Amino acid sequence: MKNRVVVTGLGVCAPNGVGLEAFEQTLQSNTSGITFHSELKNLNFSCQVGGKPNIEDINLNKYFTNVQLKGLNASGLFYGVMAGLDAWKDANLKCDGADAPNWDTGIVFGTGILGVDKFREAIYKVDEGQVRRLGSTAVIQTMASGISAYLGGLIGAGNQVTTNSSACTTGTEAILMGFERIQSRKATRMLVGSCSDSGPYVWGGFDAMRILPRKFNENPSAASRPMSATASGFVPGSGAGALVLESLESALERGATIYAEILGGHLNSGGQRLGGSMTAPNNTAVKRCIQEALQNAGIDTHAVQAINGHLTATAKDPVEIKNWSEALQRTGKDFPKINSFKSHFGHCLAAAGSIECVGTVLQLKNQKLYGSLNCLDVHPEILKTIDETCIPMQSMDFESKIIAKASFGFGDVNACIIFSRYSA
Repeated sequence: MKNRVVVTGLGVCAPNGVGLEAFEQTLQSNTSGITFHSELKNLNFSCQVGGKPNIEDINLNKYFTNVQLKGLNASGLFYGVMAGLDAWKDANLKCDGADAPNWDTGIVFGTGILGVDKFREAIYKVDEGQVRRLGSTAVIQTMASGISAYLGGLIGAGNQVTTNSSACTTGTEAILMGFERIQSRKATRMLVGSCSDSGPYVWGGFDAMRILPRKFNENPSAASRPMSATASGFVPGSGAGALVLESLESALERGATIYAEILGGHLNSGGQRLGGSMTAPNNTAVKRCIQEALQNAGIDTHAVQAINGHLTATAKDPVEIKNWSEALQRTGKDFPKINSFKSHFGHCLAAAGSIECVGTVLQLKNQKLYGSLNCLDVHPEILKTIDETCIPMQSMDFESKIIAKASFGFGDVNACIIFSRYSA
């Protein structure tokens, strides 16, 4: 017998808001978190805007001791620990320092690259023959699993503790991995999510590929334009999102707040075949992923009332809409409402799926849909598939029971998850 799996905690460290309240307010008010970065201009980047969480005014001692903060120079680790611990506390769970691990609690927390600034610092020290000055935390800051290991120690997780990495699909994949572990009764609760470093050493490769917008350096808030005819590339972002997943039985037993239920989902790859490549999706695989997620969740195509898409503000946006339409066999005004949070904070790379899943769950909790910024000129190819009214431009009240969330990543990998409003 499979467990029902619910969401009992949320945490977020995003460019448009650090902490649930700030994040929720900016989504509701359609406020952009994308800003100009002089550092990028000084380094001759074509795209000089990006999404970076503002943690300057945050009391980091809520998350780290002074000893831990000494020499800490991995932005993704900062973001991930903040989001992870906030989600844990939001679920009314404690870091109690018990002598024994909690064997029923685990972590899947993904990243693309961790501690790139610390790694750069370490390379210079090694090249200068100063290896002894690297510090005792260089390894944990630069190994990919540093984030899950760090969080695992803080909450005393004794179940599976691991880090996944699947490009832009990472965060949504982590949530599905945690969901499957609880559903199969191998764990009672899982802290899941993902994080991504910020800055030029992460974003530079994308600028070199010329897939970032170059015409909005003086108007950052207009730069990220998913589904728009004037979209000219994705805005790079960073941050972290985290969710506490728990068996329904456990959540009810301890009287936890239940934000939403996960009905199911699916992961697959297009194998870089049938038109798929390192950077382009195999459309057949995308549609299969969506359809098998619905099948796994036990719902039909007309049960989906809204979609939070991957939708990065590139030429692939119309293709994604067409894939959703063909997978659901729904067009025109019959198509679900669809939005993209990347319009608010850019494409947060490995952190994108988890941050966007936090936003998706908030939509269910608040019975709202948040608007897609900068989409006043919907791409004409999209309008051949769906009606313009399917794209909310502003936040709106919306009674929804089921929202689908998908992420599609470099390497032709796909993830789709089905969230539902909880009902007993």
